[in-house]
Amino acid sequence: MARPYEPGPRQFVFAVGDGNDQKVSVGDPQEAYVAFSTFFHGREAGADTYTIRDERSGQRLVLMPGRGLISRTHAADPPRSEYLRIDQANRCLPSAMLFFENGCAGLDRFGQWFSDPADLDASPEMRGAARAATMTTEAAAIDELARIWEDSGSVDPSDRFYVFFDSRGADEDRAERALLLTLIEFLGIERVDAPVGAAEGEVWVRADTRLDDACARRA
Repeated sequence: MARPYEPGPRQFVFAVGDGNDQKVSVGDPQEAYVAFSTFFHGREAGADTYTIRDERSGQRLVLMPGRGLISRTHAADPPRSEYLRIDQANRCLPSAMLFFENGCAGLDRFGQWFSDPADLDASPEMRGAARAATMTTEAAAIDELARIWEDSGSVDPSDRFYVFFDSRGADEDRAERALLLTLIEFLGIERVDAPVGAAEGEVWVRADTRLDDACARRA
């Protein structure tokens, strides 16, 4: 569960592995984001790896835009790391904002996390299927659908359909799409044909009271 942002000041350390770490003290997530964005874009040739460390919690976020990969490390004993494949490098900065807002928990909605980085080498469809296999209860599956919808969805103006991957292409979000399609089948939610003119990557499903409740909690 995401935690509310604790009042500042907060200390974060930004690093790229060159020994020139930058320590900042900020009062809110937006201030942290602005500072990191400047740090991120201030590397003339870019960097392979950007690390954000929260000094108070001990949590860490690592961005690897060139590899299309991010990782998060929970403050546990021992520390626990998870990995996420991102389809677009421009999702790095939004992930940093989520981290500044709610730490590692803030990134739950951002995609499919794996404890073994080797799992990331599987095709997007296989990653989606693997993630779906972990959703063994209706409650977990509905919550996962709501997470995907929160990131990319909308409600049709008629209020009769939920739209996932709104305005996105079929080559985007392939792992998430495979996960979604498996879960709606598991839950017995009806998929309908997208209307003429809809983006080719959109998935439309008929409104369901379970989705209504779960998505309302995230709205």
